[in-house]
Amino acid sequence: MPRWARLCLIIGVVLAVLGAGGAVAARMLVHRYEGSVHHADLFGDQAAGVPVRHSSITGPLNILLVGIDPRGEVGELPRSDSIMVLHVTESLDRAYLFSIPRDLVVEIPAFPKANFAGMHGKINNAMAFGSRVPGQVQPDPARGFELLSLAVGKYTGIKRFDAGAIIDFNGFHRVVDAMGGVDMYIDTDVKSEHHQPDGSLRPLQPGGGHYMGPQAEYHKGMAHLVGWQALDYVRQRYGLPNGDYDRQRHQQQFIRAMVNQALSRGVVTNPLKLDAVLRAAGQSLTFNGRGSDVAEWALALHSLRSDSIQMVKLPGEGIGRGAGYRGERLLPVAQEFFAAVRADSTGDFLTGHPELVNRER
Repeated sequence: MPRWARLCLIIGVVLAVLGAGGAVAARMLVHRYEGSVHHADLFGDQAAGVPVRHSSITGPLNILLVGIDPRGEVGELPRSDSIMVLHVTESLDRAYLFSIPRDLVVEIPAFPKANFAGMHGKINNAMAFGSRVPGQVQPDPARGFELLSLAVGKYTGIKRFDAGAIIDFNGFHRVVDAMGGVDMYIDTDVKSEHHQPDGSLRPLQPGGGHYMGPQAEYHKGMAHLVGWQALDYVRQRYGLPNGDYDRQRHQQQFIRAMVNQALSRGVVTNPLKLDAVLRAAGQSLTFNGRGSDVAEWALALHSLRSDSIQMVKLPGEGIGRGAGYRGERLLPVAQEFFAAVRADSTGDFLTGHPELVNRER
């Protein structure tokens, strides 16, 4: 598979970046798939009149990846159910993927574009409140991403993200189905809050509150997940021993499984399947390369391999319990990790902190 296509695909399937092998495809073929990718001013550069960069992409790099769960109702604000950062080293041949808890309590800065005064609260609020457009019913997820990037940057100390992307979970399952499903190892038994075993939604009790009916189940061991199962599995957090931290781990594990499946011979040697996967990925993706397009990013990251992307887990704890629960905070080692990211010394830091490495089994 050409390296540009690999980047388009992996960004589209929740963005673990791979490259390697093959010549760069002809410009016409690049645009064939890049044209299906949505582009937006995710960092407010265009609105602020920031000059477009046309220089080459050099490391180290930090890419902000956000999965949203639009409910489909007119005017409903988007929710950032998954927040990840991909740090690529200066050599551009290694990368580290870590998650930010959606309930992490942070300082969210003021955002005049949305008439937002700022607040101390869950980072998930940044996407929602930032997407409000004064005088308009329909929210703008690109503005929400901009505020979220400011909040993540303020908390981690990352002054500038070099690229960003929004993944629409509503289209996520189509990518999996286009690949024929995904094989992965499930590390703990999980029961679905949302779906029944046949894939239909579990109904709410009259008056709302709790779901009713049988639950889809995912058992420890190797499993083959079709689209709705994959999306359902990576969404689950209730009933898990460590709640959202387990969900973050499952999302990262699934990214690797999805990448391996996407680059398997069953996909890359099947032109029809590959075309369907790339188009589904592009249609689920909004991307901003801060002046560089998908092809340029693919060329810059051509040395990355699947086994050179390290999954990282950041430990945290709840603030308050029960009715007094107010959100999450990360333990002090997380700030040490962020300092290593800023210094591009992440590999050395993880050698001294092996407990932060997210094992797949």
